[in-house]
Amino acid sequence: MSQWQAGIDVGGTNTDLLLLEPQSGEIRVEKVSSTPEDQSRGVIRGLVESRVPFNRLTAIIHGTTIATNAVLERKGARCGLITTRGFRDILELGRRTRPRNYGMIGSFEALIDRSFRLEVDERMDAGGRVLTSLDEDQVRDALQELLKLGAEAVVIQFLHSYVNPTHEQRATEIAREVWPNGYVTASSDVLREVREFERGSTAAVNAYVQPVLARYLGRLSDELASNGFPNRLLVMQGNGGIMAADLAVRQPVQTVMSGPAAGAIAAAHIGHQSDFPNLIACDMGGTSFDVSLIRDGIPVVSAEKDLAYGVPVRVPMVDIHTIGAGGGSIARVDAGGILRVGPESAGAMPGPICYGRGGCRPTVTDANVILGRVDPAEFSGIESSAAIEAVETALTEKVGRPLGLDSVEAASAILAVAGNQLASAIRLVSIEKGNDPRDFALFPFGGAGALHAVALARELGVPNVLVPRFPGITSALGCMLADLRHDFSHTIWRSLAEVDPSHAEAVFAEQESRGRAMIAEEGVPIADIKVIFEADLLYRGQSHVFRIPVLSPGFTHDSVVKTLREHYRARFEIELHEMTPVLASLRTTVVGRRKQIDLALFGANASAERHPDPIDKRAVYFESSFVETAIYDREMIGAGAVIEGPAIVQQADSTIVLDPGAVATSDRLGNLTIDVGNVV
Repeated sequence: MSQWQAGIDVGGTNTDLLLLEPQSGEIRVEKVSSTPEDQSRGVIRGLVESRVPFNRLTAIIHGTTIATNAVLERKGARCGLITTRGFRDILELGRRTRPRNYGMIGSFEALIDRSFRLEVDERMDAGGRVLTSLDEDQVRDALQELLKLGAEAVVIQFLHSYVNPTHEQRATEIAREVWPNGYVTASSDVLREVREFERGSTAAVNAYVQPVLARYLGRLSDELASNGFPNRLLVMQGNGGIMAADLAVRQPVQTVMSGPAAGAIAAAHIGHQSDFPNLIACDMGGTSFDVSLIRDGIPVVSAEKDLAYGVPVRVPMVDIHTIGAGGGSIARVDAGGILRVGPESAGAMPGPICYGRGGCRPTVTDANVILGRVDPAEFSGIESSAAIEAVETALTEKVGRPLGLDSVEAASAILAVAGNQLASAIRLVSIEKGNDPRDFALFPFGGAGALHAVALARELGVPNVLVPRFPGITSALGCMLADLRHDFSHTIWRSLAEVDPSHAEAVFAEQESRGRAMIAEEGVPIADIKVIFEADLLYRGQSHVFRIPVLSPGFTHDSVVKTLREHYRARFEIELHEMTPVLASLRTTVVGRRKQIDLALFGANASAERHPDPIDKRAVYFESSFVETAIYDREMIGAGAVIEGPAIVQQADSTIVLDPGAVATSDRLGNLTIDVGNVV
């Protein structure tokens, strides 16, 4: 009996599904319109259209934007906070920042309204010693008050609970006795680290999205079960790992940025097997452009992410920079006569004008259609192509006339502005973080990524572009490639010389034990378990930590100091022997490695040709004029085939543009490696 796996990525415009039967190598790809009002409808529709029986699915791994969007759109649950007396305003005070860098203007609203932030008597000092005992009656009264106010979820955050969580734990026990649902978050359970604002914000995000994610995953799990799916739904985490849906409901903050993280995981695997270990991964869909860095075959992970102004999330997640620039980004001329592209998107409905679903405002996709880069008759997701005249009219009226341009010039201007925004996002994760783009290859994916990749690479000085076999469903592939993963942290914040190595070993052992227990609870078949131990260190007087790998067992002061100095010297070309090392935190990552999928399964079809003929020709606009351009079907491009630009390579989930001078070669995995030529 066949045993299928499914990776599912829900985007703002489309829901992408990749289904694989590893034994036979059979692959099925589905792309359906997303259903923002209830994402589960699009997921179920895609699975039904794949024609794979639900009872033949051994695993469904789902990347979701539910948690991220709930925060960005402020559509989460009404939450309450119970905190140490005198500290109810931590979430609002934050750090010394302001919403707008220039001028004392702008406003900020915390995720939890001030009237829902209540105080109780209790107090720990920074060493974890009890100064004021917890008043349990006040905790019960505060819980009843929050219920009367209509709170659906509650956060328990007490001062210095990272070093001694006993008061938080007791208050959480009381809350679970009286709270009508399971939506109770203790800050030390979510993030056991110093810095009250960041820990409180992370806990607040967890509570804010928990009811929303729980309802969605519950609805989806029920639908899958009613259709015959026999196993537990798995969910992508922002750290690039996966976890069971019921565990995700307990800590939903871990699912923030899960969809983009899946794309980074796929990029890392594909790049490693294609001899491109260093990549700039760019996911361009219908609404957004996500950029991440892959270094030495591993996505860069950060524990410092701000979802929005004043809303930091301090859990490990793939370091991704997102801007509102996608194929559906709407172009407009503002009151000052300046052309703007995005961040507003036409989304799935009505979508770009060329989709023929009622859209009337020009988008990046419409500009690509007018310039011949996209064939509206072949473009995935278009159900009934609107007349080109409708797109031309909208471009002329909305963009061209205010700027004194015709429709073609307007379309070209839209792509130029969008391209500048995309390049700026890439510079933010590369040049501005000390990385030279020339040392990387560009890895475009998403439905629109490969349309702009060669031009972007040339502008940034990137010599090569690596286009995966299925750009439009790369994030869905990443879901299937991801391992189970759980991250833990524990703040120490003491001079390294004062830390008893046996205490550090005990912390690592406890974290490893928790991780192994969670993996066992998930019940997902794995090949083995990998455990990674790390320490956050800094020199006394500094404010930013430096993360280094450490041994356990085998944690010693000398070995840690030696590793710190080696890493510090490699990064800053300096040694600070006279400075005192401070151990900020101990971290453990427990990875349940699943059996890996051979990416050769995604190679070219057996019938594909080494010297394919174009299926068509059409005029495509490059730089300042239309050029007769060969059109290729990617299904017919075999391993070793060479395609010279100008050319367009079409496939069901994406379109690849080869500018004049670019040369693409197909490899054994079905990827296209593009030498962009003419690098600036």
